[in-house]
Amino acid sequence: MARGSRDSTGPSGLLVVDKPAGLTSHDVVARTRRLAGTRRVGHAGTLDPMATGVLILGINQATKLLTWITGETKSYDAVIRLGASTVTDDAEGETTATAPAGAVEALEDAAVDAAVAGLTGDIEQVPSAVSAIKVDGKRSYARVRSGEQVALRARPVRIDEFTVHERVRTTGANGVPVLDLCVSVSCSSGTYIRALARDLGAALGVGGHLTALRRTRIGQVGLADVATLEELSARRETGQGLPLLPLQEAARRLFRERRLTGAEATDVSNGRWITPSGTRPEGQAPAPAESERVSTGAGEGIVPAAALSAGFAPDGTLVALLQDQRCRGREVAVPHLVFASGQRFDGPETGPDAGASAAAGEGAA
Repeated sequence: MARGSRDSTGPSGLLVVDKPAGLTSHDVVARTRRLAGTRRVGHAGTLDPMATGVLILGINQATKLLTWITGETKSYDAVIRLGASTVTDDAEGETTATAPAGAVEALEDAAVDAAVAGLTGDIEQVPSAVSAIKVDGKRSYARVRSGEQVALRARPVRIDEFTVHERVRTTGANGVPVLDLCVSVSCSSGTYIRALARDLGAALGVGGHLTALRRTRIGQVGLADVATLEELSARRETGQGLPLLPLQEAARRLFRERRLTGAEATDVSNGRWITPSGTRPEGQAPAPAESERVSTGAGEGIVPAAALSAGFAPDGTLVALLQDQRCRGREVAVPHLVFASGQRFDGPETGPDAGASAAAGEGAA
């Protein structure tokens, strides 16, 4: 049993929403704040207003897990229109160019398949200019809307699957021939499906943009797990709680579980080191302590989930995420992110991960 715990403002966990078209991801967050009765709501990965599908929200303490959920691989169903380019690389923007006469009609399936194959695997992708990426402290989309020309840098992404399921020849809004491709894409975090549509059109010499997008998966969470905003509102009206994936279960899905003794849980809760968890891959040097780290730029401060373990007290409380580090010349497990701070835990002093603290009185790195 934990002593000295602080009262929570409400249940903590993950909520999976089926985002409707026409709302921003922040709109969904705002509505969920009202439904959950708390301001502590965030999302793991923006969906454009026209897009629908899986949007994972963190409630209360579960917002601390969103960094790692955002980094999970994602899957989408989409419609790519070949034959026209737009300023936003999707159907929301003005058309900037159309294909030369006869070019779309001349497109053969083999050429499309070859271009798709060329955009599969590890590629360099230039994000869409109308995006939330910051350029000198200002969002790229804001610069574009103010009339600036924005050139974003290419960055590495991975396309694990890019499959064309259906090809539909039709005409666009301006009456020009277009080819609609119904596709599915599985990709790394940070991939822009709009940019993929743009690049496919460019590779074929006809231009391209996205006309529909539905996110079907983030990590292990898919459409089978979603609830609509209408369903969530109905649950509240009938006195039911939100269908949250509890904080503890969410942590178990993301990280290796470490069961702590009462003494270890108390030490971790109060920022002290304990014996290492063994999460460091074999052959890899231990991570240096914060004071010994060297700045590497991109991604600084984000530790991969594989390098962390979720530490649970004997009573099942999620105490902290732990990282094995080299501190003062030896390897220890350091609290990387504490969920239950300043607490004392009772419980057995021995267990699967039993062991005394790395050194009495030492604080967190």
